[in-house]
Amino acid sequence: MVSNLLIATVMVCATVLTHYLGIVVIVKLLRERPRHRLPPVGLRPAAAVIFVILCLIAAHSVEIWIYAALYYLVGASATFESALYFSTVTFTTLGYGDVVLDERWRLIAAIQAANGIILFGWSTAFLAVVIGKLNIVKEDWL
Repeated sequence: MVSNLLIATVMVCATVLTHYLGIVVIVKLLRERPRHRLPPVGLRPAAAVIFVILCLIAAHSVEIWIYAALYYLVGASATFESALYFSTVTFTTLGYGDVVLDERWRLIAAIQAANGIILFGWSTAFLAVVIGKLNIVKEDWL
């Protein structure tokens, strides 16, 4: 159990760092975008929001793949496809239950689910800040 907690701690640190770096890159790209390549004024906020959403999905995908690689490398899953599928449904807390891990690895999977909830919440908060900075929603709209 202690070794699984250690592995899970390393995985949480790796995915949190991945997410943090992803957000740093997104902010840097939003601040340094070339002005001459921007879409027309009315589309700029929409393009920025879509860009942020796609980048966040990419970050979550990398985090899911990190867990999938672990499950495959330790032999918790017979194929990488099943490891990736299990990692995706666990990270998103969907948890169909059609693919389950051996008892030796289920603690890591449970911590992955908690990790996914936190990272999705972080993404949601970041997206809300971006939308607020873009001033898309006007006060009189509410």
